[in-house]
Amino acid sequence: MPPIAAAAAVAAALLALPARGEKVDLPPAGLARVATHIVVDEVRAVYTRQERVDDWQYTRYLAEVAAKTVEKGEGVPAGALLYVRYWTREWRGGPNAPPSTAGHRGLPRAGDTLRVYLARNAYDGFTNENADGGFNVIGANGFERVGP
Repeated sequence: MPPIAAAAAVAAALLALPARGEKVDLPPAGLARVATHIVVDEVRAVYTRQERVDDWQYTRYLAEVAAKTVEKGEGVPAGALLYVRYWTREWRGGPNAPPSTAGHRGLPRAGDTLRVYLARNAYDGFTNENADGGFNVIGANGFERVGP
């Protein structure tokens, strides 16, 4: 096949793929700038629930984290037990998902030691709609592994 025809075939194949609009990771300095709170400690437990919203299957997570070290944020003493929220989602509406994000990445497991970048009553990387006093993990990459 001539090079021009091969290039045209590759371009046509790429254009046929569905588009994804994934949120770009923030570097640590960007996460720190957005975060109202930054804590470091081991994840004690992770709780999940699933729900269907329109054509998306959401998994909502709640991680139990004791704030061994508080690097940023007022009102959280060292040793405080925090419940931090984050989510993922999968498209279930057919072959072509609309451009969007799949939610948080680098999800923690119980036993992981992390630096967690959080938003309380502030923009969390996805929305400004968390004015309930809870802690949302900054999206999409607000978990930074600092230990095993």
